[in-house]
Amino acid sequence: MNLESQIEKISSFQHLELLANQIVEGFISGMHKSPFHGFSAEFAEHKIYNPGESTKHIDWKLYAKTDRLYAKRYEEETNLRCHLIIDNSSSMHYPKLQPKQFFYENKIGFSVLASAVLMNLLKKQRDAVGLSVYSDAYEYYAPEKGSERHHNMLLHKLEEILQTSKQGKQTDTITYLHQIAEKMHRRSMIVLFTDMFQDSDEERLFKALQHLKHNKHKVVVFHVFDKKTEFEFNFDNHPRKFIDLETGEHINLFSENIKEVYENTVTSYFKRLADTCAMYKIKYVPVEIGVSFEKIMTTYLIEKQSFV
Repeated sequence: MNLESQIEKISSFQHLELLANQIVEGFISGMHKSPFHGFSAEFAEHKIYNPGESTKHIDWKLYAKTDRLYAKRYEEETNLRCHLIIDNSSSMHYPKLQPKQFFYENKIGFSVLASAVLMNLLKKQRDAVGLSVYSDAYEYYAPEKGSERHHNMLLHKLEEILQTSKQGKQTDTITYLHQIAEKMHRRSMIVLFTDMFQDSDEERLFKALQHLKHNKHKVVVFHVFDKKTEFEFNFDNHPRKFIDLETGEHINLFSENIKEVYENTVTSYFKRLADTCAMYKIKYVPVEIGVSFEKIMTTYLIEKQSFV
């Protein structure tokens, strides 16, 4: 059974921790087929050997070259600090869920569940996790910790995000990414969930993303979007009123009249985002909501392996 089938099977569970755990367990059970099998025991770095420690991991080849004793430290022994950031503006609460839809079928629900999944993986590896939530205000901040109490506190906040309606909340991504960057003093992996919709010039946005890279942080941007409507602009050809969820502004039009121009504009914007992130050595991952939990987990594992 693939991961998406696992999600469908357990989708009746509404408890966030239970659902996240089921997704992670389903993913790990299939890791013998994955190139990441054994990822937690991958070599990470050398450390100076201290007398009295086990000699099992001494690098004798390095000793022959340097005449000093070094032991190999493995990835499972290297604690990671990870800070999750969630854009909680009104546009992230799109599309509006219908009665029979699951909470993770819009952007904010998907981002919340993906964050809970990553927290579950981090917890299993005894890593520390923190959380920031922003919209037009810095709504929540918790520093990186690894305790059970802290984990439960973050889960409670994630569940609270799902239960709180966000109408008329604009996005001030630039301001709050800078503020979050200033809070990150110890080298960490920073994971951002956002739809990248903001009323600002791109140059300032890219500078804010670059700021997250200071102090040698590793940054992963999960760009969440609804492919059918936000990328392909796939609507029936009837007159519609399109409303900006953040400002309330609206326009009446036939989607077919601007579909081609819209697609070209969005495709170009996505490419600029990808190119700029590549230039700053930021991992950019476009994610279609509802179909890419495995993509998120494998991206995390790859980036964790390179976090040395």
